[in-house]
Amino acid sequence: MRYTVLTFTFVALPLAATAQGFTYGERNTDFPPAFPEQFRAELVSSDVSLKTELLAGGLVHPWGIATLPEGGGWLVTERPGRLRHLAADGTLSDPITGTPEVVAARQGGLLDVVLAPDFADSRMIYVTYAKPVDGGSATAAARMTLAEDLASVSGVEDIFVQTPASQNPMHFGSRVVFLDDGTVAITTGEHFSDEERPFAQDLDKTYGKVIRVNADGSTPDDNPFVGQDGAIDTIWSLGHRNIQGAAVDANGTLWTIEHGPAGGDELNRPEAGLNYGWPVISYGERYGFTGGGPIGSGEAVQDGMEQPVYFWDPVIAPGGMAFHSGETFADWNGDILASSLKPGGVVRLSLDAAGMVVEEERLLRDIGRVRDIEIQPDGSFIVLTDFENGSVLHVTPE
Repeated sequence: MRYTVLTFTFVALPLAATAQGFTYGERNTDFPPAFPEQFRAELVSSDVSLKTELLAGGLVHPWGIATLPEGGGWLVTERPGRLRHLAADGTLSDPITGTPEVVAARQGGLLDVVLAPDFADSRMIYVTYAKPVDGGSATAAARMTLAEDLASVSGVEDIFVQTPASQNPMHFGSRVVFLDDGTVAITTGEHFSDEERPFAQDLDKTYGKVIRVNADGSTPDDNPFVGQDGAIDTIWSLGHRNIQGAAVDANGTLWTIEHGPAGGDELNRPEAGLNYGWPVISYGERYGFTGGGPIGSGEAVQDGMEQPVYFWDPVIAPGGMAFHSGETFADWNGDILASSLKPGGVVRLSLDAAGMVVEEERLLRDIGRVRDIEIQPDGSFIVLTDFENGSVLHVTPE
């Protein structure tokens, strides 16, 4: 395995800043950032008023959304296990039949959905889900063919199943993203418990990893651990906690956002073979309901382990993320829009040419838990609110 030894100058930053009434809150820990751009960027307010239009309500914990071509509406997952078609006019279909059985418990269920790059010809879609397996459940990714009438799927085939099984239905990840070379990145979680979280460091387990496979589930020859004894060859990067956001920027670079514990949510650019530290290092600490206290080594920096591009304390509890493009909100092109479950809404991050975060903005703070975000061809965007009575909202300028 290749390690990078990092040397940092620690810089103290202000604990609070304000924009449009938003203030960075009290921290859980006092770890200084490793470089100035890593924490609490300048809070800004865009000179934009946002309008939200309800496209559909009554969805049970909607989790993932994919835009169909040529104005064909959207595919939306509900965590209990349903995949639905939402038409452009707001008509919500009955559940699409043929989808895989899921473990719909705690954080488990039907999760992400994306279209294959050649969807117009192949009708292939990809989902991630909590799969029932011997010994419990596991994060899985599957591909299947969507019928022309949008009423059913067929030919369901798993392209990845996490190992080992877990009896703890928590921290499944999980996003599925096509990379520019046609391979597929799949993100996983480490199932939360003290017993299982160390598996994020183990190369013979796929907990807390970014996985990279070919579209059919086979292993790319250039994956970093191909041929290494005791290592699973689909692993791309390790040492992650619970990655629920992933997106590819205009240059083809993969970015992820993962949940930290109490503090320590992270924005990363996962690279082949690198170790992102969890649960050995973290900018967060244990939750109060578990007794509080330090995580792992009690440090935020350690040789051989990567630093996040950016971290949050207190957390934003990130869901999905996307890079903005399009004529609507054109000033945001290239920015990250990330969904927030706590405190809720959308977090916008502006990046400089070096990929460092230079501005942060909090948007739509009054709509509550946002699980996913999908940029539309014109630059407007869709958000999913994660409630028992969840919604699909279209966001445009006022």
